[in-house]
Amino acid sequence: MTSRRTLHFVFKIGDRNATLKFYREILGMKVLRHEEFEEGCKATCNGPYDGKWSKTMIGYGAEDNHFVCELTYNYGIGQYALGNDFLGLTIKSAEAVKNCKVKNWELKVLSENIYETHAPGGYRFVLVDEPQPCTDPVQKVTLASSCLQKSVDFWTKIAGMKVYEQNGKQATLGYSDEQAKLSLQDIACPVEHKKAFGRVAIACPRNELKGVQNAAKEANGTILTELVSLDTPGKATVEVVILADPDGHEICFVGEEAFRELSQIDPKGNDLLNEAIAADKSNEWYSKHRRAKPDA
Repeated sequence: MTSRRTLHFVFKIGDRNATLKFYREILGMKVLRHEEFEEGCKATCNGPYDGKWSKTMIGYGAEDNHFVCELTYNYGIGQYALGNDFLGLTIKSAEAVKNCKVKNWELKVLSENIYETHAPGGYRFVLVDEPQPCTDPVQKVTLASSCLQKSVDFWTKIAGMKVYEQNGKQATLGYSDEQAKLSLQDIACPVEHKKAFGRVAIACPRNELKGVQNAAKEANGTILTELVSLDTPGKATVEVVILADPDGHEICFVGEEAFRELSQIDPKGNDLLNEAIAADKSNEWYSKHRRAKPDA
């Protein structure tokens, strides 16, 4: 399905200040757009929460040709428990490795030219110490699988990806050579998501969304949200279908045409984010009252 493309992975974050320092100063990503919402998302983009939240898209370039990160922040929640489901985002960037060393950020050697670090909240990142490519530095997102072949069957037959590499413990899939890949790693035990569970987003031509939903139904797959329209005031209305793979990993298929309009870079995004962080006094309130910000 060359007309489909991987878009982003959704991370729930509890500390915007520390998290954005990591993404901007360590990874060297740029804020692409930022939005504030007064109530939860109809498609549970921010998780199963009904209150005020924000969404920050951040990456090395527009989602038209880059895999980016979506950071969702629920006001009043300070931390999310990690499961064994998300195994890492791999980025080719000697600059990020250098930033870790210069700023004394945690950096563990995995092998020659390959390092491991973590974002605030515990999310794992693998950094390849090679010049940052002019295309997309994000190479792949790695998710856990309890049964590799069952996972591969889902991502090929329903999500429409092709297999690039596969052995007994790992498979690499994707839609094209130029895009960030999905890596599935067999962990030989049940996949546990806990509160920090994320979501992969995939752009799909609008006229294929119903087919994706029907394919999941015919395979007795899990449909979390049937085809629905999501309104963003003043912007495009997008249609989405949200599925779960055999291990419960969420996948949001979004209509390509409207999403291209919705996902344009906002030159005011960084300023909007900074203003929102400055206006958020929740940390000061909890500190004043000598209480810890609640966990999810």
